[in-house]
Formats: sequence, structure tokens, C-alpha cells
Amino acid sequence: METTALLLLTTLWVFAFKVSVAQWTPATATFYGGSDASGTMGGACGYGNLYNAGYGTNSAALSTALFNNGAWCGACFTITCDSSKTRSCKQGTSITITATNFCPPNYALANDDGGWCNPPRQHFDMSQPAWTTIANYQAGIVPVNYRRVPCQRNGGMRFTINGNNYFELVLVDNVGGSGVVAQIWIKGSNTDWMVMSRNWGALWQSGTYLNGQSLSFMVKADDGRVMTATNVAPSNWWFGATYTSWVQF
Repeated sequence: METTALLLLTTLWVFAFKVSVAQWTPATATFYGGSDASGTMGGACGYGNLYNAGYGTNSAALSTALFNNGAWCGACFTITCDSSKTRSCKQGTSITITATNFCPPNYALANDDGGWCNPPRQHFDMSQPAWTTIANYQAGIVPVNYRRVPCQRNGGMRFTINGNNYFELVLVDNVGGSGVVAQIWIKGSNTDWMVMSRNWGALWQSGTYLNGQSLSFMVKADDGRVMTATNVAPSNWWFGATYTSWVQF
């Protein structure tokens, strides 16, 4: 009975994700970060250098309505400029970006006059290179349509471990498929699986002493799929290091 219920739940997760992938939704978009996108590095998801994280310059900061307190960090969206509403679009173009940052609200400005990221607006503050793929630089802001799409990544998922002896803070990046980590578990070579909690953005934490043990991670994406990276960090792992797995969604 429990197995049947789990299969049904997983099926519903996958169905919901496929529906979200297929649907186009209107929004607006601006840009930031400079022509080389250097100003987009770091950000509220915690990825740091976006080249190292596997995301490059095709990225965007999401408004409150989309960011969902960091739950959509790593999600991929295809964005097109809505040429039916503006002459500033580059015809026939689209760009697929990764959500890597948060665009905070500015309640001092009206939602339609500078407060582009205020709730309940759905808004993308794109890197300048991504923006100029679909719209003219001079436009400043354009109406767009977007849909969530699967993420295509090179290589396996990566795990960067920071913290201290009784506190592991793990960044998970280069996540393919849905791109979004919904839950993660950690296992030392001498422990059982232990659930981690979201610290912020794409960072997950555990409060267990795991020094001297090889580490495995089990990652659940928000479409319900689960991947296990076994012994991805060797027993002599250290804080500040990044370990690349062989597994990917």
C-alpha cells in the first residue's frame, strides 16, 4: 500500500513538472550586471562564481513571486520577448536562463514604475548578455513570455562543503533535469542517511560530526526524481573543497 502511494505521488510530481514546463506565462524583464555579466556573480542562491557552478552568463534574478524563498534556485526558464506588445524585441529569438539570484522588491516605487520586482509581479532581472539576446539594450524593460524547461548540464552534480567540525554547509550546483533541489540527505561511511535542511538558496546544512568519513549524498529534485552520489567525497575531504559526482538528472 505504501509503495503504491509513493508511486502515485511520484507520478503526480512528474506530471506537475511536465505541465509547468509546457505552459507559457506572461512576465516582464530587465537586465543588470554589466556587459560581461560580472555583476551577476554571487547572488542569493549562493552559487558564487556562476562559471564554476556550471551556469555561465545565461542567468537571471527572480522577483519575490518567482523566487519562492530560494526554492526555485537552479530552475531553468526559456524566455521570449513579446513582440505583440513592444517594438524592442529581437524577432525570432529566445534564451534559456538559470535562476541564480533574487530581485528584491522596492516598495518606495510603484509596481508599474520602477518597482518591477514587487509582489505580485512575475519579473526576471536578466544578465545583460542574456537580455541582449532577445531585446534591444535601449529598451530597459520589455514584456516577455516564459516557461520552465529542463536544465541541460555538462558533467555531474557538484557538492561544495563548508562549515566546521559539527556543521556541514553544502552547496549543490550543476543540477540538471528540473534543476531544483527539493531535498537532500547526507551519509557518512559510518552513519545512516540523515536528512539535511535548507539553510538558504541552494545551500543545505547538517549538524553531525562527519570528519574522516567518506560522504555520500542523495538528492531529490522537485519533479520527484532521486539520484544518489555514492562516496563522492573521500574520507580525507576538507572544508572549502568541491567534489564532482558521476551522477546527473
